[in-house]
Amino acid sequence: MYIVLAIFSLTALGLTLGLVLAAAARVLKVESDPLVDELEVMLPGFQCGQCGHPGCRPAVEALAAGRATVTLCPPGGPALAQRLADKLGVVVDGDSLADPDDRVAWVREENCIGCTRCFKVCPTDAIVGAPKQIHTVLAEACIACGKCLEACPTECLQLQRPKTTLHTWRWPKPRLHWEGARAC
Repeated sequence: MYIVLAIFSLTALGLTLGLVLAAAARVLKVESDPLVDELEVMLPGFQCGQCGHPGCRPAVEALAAGRATVTLCPPGGPALAQRLADKLGVVVDGDSLADPDDRVAWVREENCIGCTRCFKVCPTDAIVGAPKQIHTVLAEACIACGKCLEACPTECLQLQRPKTTLHTWRWPKPRLHWEGARAC
């Protein structure tokens, strides 16, 4: 008899509190700027902090308020900067859209002790491994934010250019071979 009463009481309490929370969510709802919501969807959402803001939402709010430039997101690269510029109706200079220096984290295996501190701070889960085992970095997922470098106690992580493979090779950009030449 007491078990049935306890089940009935907890069910009634759960339903009542659920209804109170639903009503509070409707009454206390904060309306946000639709432009900020659209811009936030465009960002990668890594929350890496490379832009100088604690996450993507504060970065987008600064961008919408005019306190940041459209080139604020290094993981997004030039394509994201151009999409943000098109959305906001601003012009981006070509120098700020230069291709970023492609670098990825790399583990020196002889120094890795398997402490797991590096992959706990990685915003993209690019570091894989197990406790007390050697870790490795998935180059395709690494955004070179450097958080793993700061967390590693043995300094076995470093940023370097990824190895060129058949899938990652790109035709090099032409370079001027003489001094004083001007680009047209």
